[in-house]
Amino acid sequence: MRPESFKWFPLLVVSFFYTSVRCSSVEQKIYIELNSTVPCVRLLNATHQIGCQSSISGDTGVLHVLETEADLDWILSTGPHPPYMVVMEAAFFTSSTMMKMKNSSRVAGVAVINSNTGPTEGFSPHTSCPNQNTGVYTEHYGPELANCNNTVWNPLGNGLSYEDFAFPIFSLKDDNQTQVIRKCYEDHNMRVNGTAPHYPLCAMQLFSHMHAVTDTVTCMRRTDLQNSFSINPEKLCDPLSDFNVWTSIRPLNNSIKGHKENESVVIAATRLDGRSFFWDIAPSAEGTVSSIVTLLAAAQALYPVTLEAPPPRNIFFTFFQGEAFDYIGSSRMVYDMENSKFVIDLDNVHSLLEIGQIGLRNGQNLWMHSDPVSRKNTTVNEQVADLVANIKFVASSLNLSLNEPSATQALPPSSFQRFLRVRPVPGLVLADHQSSFINRYYESLYDTATYLNVTYPPDLSPEQQLEYETEAAKSLTQVATLVARSIYKQAGGEDRFLNNITADTKTVAKLLYGFLIMSNNSWFSSLLPPEALGRGSILESSPPQYYIGLRLDNTVKSVTRFVQFILANMTGTVTKLNQSQCQNPKDVPGESKDLYSYSWVSGPVSANGTTDAYCVRSSVHLSKALSPAFELTDYGSREYSTWTESRWKTIRARIFLVASPQLEMMTLGVGVAVLLVSLVVTYFISSKAELLFSATRESPNTTY
Repeated sequence: MRPESFKWFPLLVVSFFYTSVRCSSVEQKIYIELNSTVPCVRLLNATHQIGCQSSISGDTGVLHVLETEADLDWILSTGPHPPYMVVMEAAFFTSSTMMKMKNSSRVAGVAVINSNTGPTEGFSPHTSCPNQNTGVYTEHYGPELANCNNTVWNPLGNGLSYEDFAFPIFSLKDDNQTQVIRKCYEDHNMRVNGTAPHYPLCAMQLFSHMHAVTDTVTCMRRTDLQNSFSINPEKLCDPLSDFNVWTSIRPLNNSIKGHKENESVVIAATRLDGRSFFWDIAPSAEGTVSSIVTLLAAAQALYPVTLEAPPPRNIFFTFFQGEAFDYIGSSRMVYDMENSKFVIDLDNVHSLLEIGQIGLRNGQNLWMHSDPVSRKNTTVNEQVADLVANIKFVASSLNLSLNEPSATQALPPSSFQRFLRVRPVPGLVLADHQSSFINRYYESLYDTATYLNVTYPPDLSPEQQLEYETEAAKSLTQVATLVARSIYKQAGGEDRFLNNITADTKTVAKLLYGFLIMSNNSWFSSLLPPEALGRGSILESSPPQYYIGLRLDNTVKSVTRFVQFILANMTGTVTKLNQSQCQNPKDVPGESKDLYSYSWVSGPVSANGTTDAYCVRSSVHLSKALSPAFELTDYGSREYSTWTESRWKTIRARIFLVASPQLEMMTLGVGVAVLLVSLVVTYFISSKAELLFSATRESPNTTY
């Protein structure tokens, strides 16, 4: 190449860059991307697939805002521009409306605008009988109580979360982008005097194609085949999984599994998770957070007294993950206990007290639920009666009224049922409902802080809100004190120490704020390790969500991490170990990683902006919350949870203007015509190239 040719190279580079920028600019002018969206995703179990998905290239439809019954008729019957992409307020997101759309070929997808408050009549997309196939009641155990024959626990449950939709359904935040959608609809799609709008029309496109189909058995088989024979295997789905959190007032050697001689434990348990119709939107205020906060506050209240006057029996606190999906966490712990894979076994379990939904108690009433089938055994009945008597004795000094429902009523959905499937463990479930749930928004996106009455005066700063003692905080503090004193007495503690056990309202207030309002606060930050605060921090300016999700890249769910480190700080001891020693305690004389866990936490921020980190020694540990079905590769199990979540590549939503089909066809026709003419002209020029481009070479005049 001659040197002169190089001068064209920069020009080519600039031209290429300019063309790329122009293409990007054109795309931005055509499409408006919607960022604040959350999809409904596909979940699978041994027999079904549920949830939603789009086609592989996304689903597109003409935008229509559903505001009246006439709009619904327009979408499903009379509108001339199907398929429609339906945008609706949360009030229209009902089972009847969605089932009509599911059975129509005129709906391409749905976008639901989130609301902070739910319908007054209630809304629960869960089933009316949660976890009915994996609880204790079957045709072999209390058949008269199976399938909620005795009590319908969630009468408002419409089962919407367990339907399979062939089109995408997204949740939209009610923000500026929602206004953009409305304006696009009003400018281009709104009917005028009942007449259809003219093109161009505003359209929406949703992308949420799911890789998994049919059921967990099919999905896992295909995944296993790819792992065996493919050079670049691609997973289609993953088991729902995370970790349980547990601790005991007397440390247990975690390196030695199975039965512990001369060890009897009283278990205090609750759940860590919840769900709603949409992926990773699960506020679960009454359903989950009220019990998490109560048990954490009870553990803190108990800790100093157990150091001063330890009871004869050990007290074992556990937080189960994945209970909304057929008791993933509790079934795994029981399975490990049965097979000597856990720090204790079932022979070590003396009794169990589970904290259920307790945030909406009516006045001073709480209910103690027990299993009527196991209580037919005289020994079990006596032990349950003792536990009831202990709780009532404690309640009498706290001005709380505790009652038992009918002796023939089944246990509500609870982790306790997984223990009873194996053996008749004496136990109770403490709840705010006598029979059916009081919670009108069970497992829905409306089970929020507002519903739990965690609200603040408008003039408070975030730091003041953190310290503010709401009515809910005061109520749960009373319950936490009841729980702490009851399990201390159940463990054999002396009555004279009971009055020294009192939950702290300020702590409960901070826990409610962190779990329901904003996890990124000064108190949570001070209890977490530095690596949880830096890049990829688990703290957010919003509450955590309680959907169990997947363990991709060996991550731990943020809620699990919060409970782990808060519990460690509440029940642990601050040591003088430095950071290196804290992270490698086996090298330090007198320290034992088999008995304790060691956490290097950030500490509070000082006035000059620095933190004073320190090492906490506690007996808080994590254990797997992965269904035994996946350990046993029994993907069609009827004994254990088999829930998986489909993988996907793209989750997107955007709006744009679409031309009429006639104009699109005309444009296509013109394009094809131009192409054909270009081919003819190109052929003609190519065939006549010698004639058209030849030139007589003139002989140069040479002078010598």
